[in-house]
Amino acid sequence: MIDRRTMIGISLAAIPAIACSRPAKAAEVNVYKSPYCGCCGAWVDNLRMSGLNVVVHEMEDVTPIANKAGVPANARSCHTAIVEGYFIEGHVPASDVRKLLRERPKARGIAVPGMPVGSPGMEQGTRKDAFDTLIIGRDGSAGVFVRHSQTASR
Repeated sequence: MIDRRTMIGISLAAIPAIACSRPAKAAEVNVYKSPYCGCCGAWVDNLRMSGLNVVVHEMEDVTPIANKAGVPANARSCHTAIVEGYFIEGHVPASDVRKLLRERPKARGIAVPGMPVGSPGMEQGTRKDAFDTLIIGRDGSAGVFVRHSQTASR
């Protein structure tokens, strides 16, 4: 027969195991976009289908958000997202967002400048142009974070 103190001890010992068994809360991706942009909506759908937790904030002009996040002018696109202190600019694949959150580099964020055909939200049939996801350092420097060498079928 187990006495009361032993039962309490067993119960308290189980608490850390129970707490660790819960899945971690998914990062919240806050997307700032125009309410009229179809490609932005398609990009959001892509993120959600990949399992990311997306919250959309519709606004006429996302420039103030991009400015505040430190997105360089030459890396700008049609929407800006913020997740765990990083910016995500443009049609960045969900896998690159996950890589950023997994690796947590010392950077401002990642960007796919312009609107490359075949990037998430910019699908046009079977055409898929190669593009790079850039990483923007805290000092504003840019480098290739992920290279997407897709074969173009035109």
